[in-house]
Amino acid sequence: MTEGRTATAILAGGCFWCLEAVFLAMKGVSRVQSGYIGGHEDAPSYQSVCSGDTGHAEAVRIEFDPEVVSFEDLLEVFFEIHDPTTPNRQGNDIGSQYRSAIFYLSPEQEAAARAMIDKLAWDGAFDAPIVTEVEPATTFWPAEPYHDNYFARNPNQSYCRFVVAPKVAKFRHSFGARVKGN
Repeated sequence: MTEGRTATAILAGGCFWCLEAVFLAMKGVSRVQSGYIGGHEDAPSYQSVCSGDTGHAEAVRIEFDPEVVSFEDLLEVFFEIHDPTTPNRQGNDIGSQYRSAIFYLSPEQEAAARAMIDKLAWDGAFDAPIVTEVEPATTFWPAEPYHDNYFARNPNQSYCRFVVAPKVAKFRHSFGARVKGN
């Protein structure tokens, strides 16, 4: 969805703290909101989503300037910083709430997502098939406020040190020119 100079993307790639930390550091991204999407319960909580019973995925809603960063640029980073080949799992996080998914907001986003997956598969970018779901966006439920800027506020928390920080470092190393301030 594009309105003037702001567009929105919704991506799920495991724990939303990782995605939020990476995309907040990306040039052209103005806001990242952690939340839940793709489930069957209204106004889910972190606890209910973590149970795996609501059908929601932990996801981020990214607001970006398409004149600075494209939807395809976001997808390149997305596929670099998570494992799109493991169904319902990212590292030690197991369950459908940690699935890899792109929730498209327009036919153009759907086409771009499918084209990126096809290109990565054709290029043999991964040792296993890509299982990332591509589905229309449904209601995005913002996560509780304590999830906002979680990594920045909790850098020494063990999950942040051992899971989030390496993903942020990988982004900075692999996409240095796309990091804010570079």
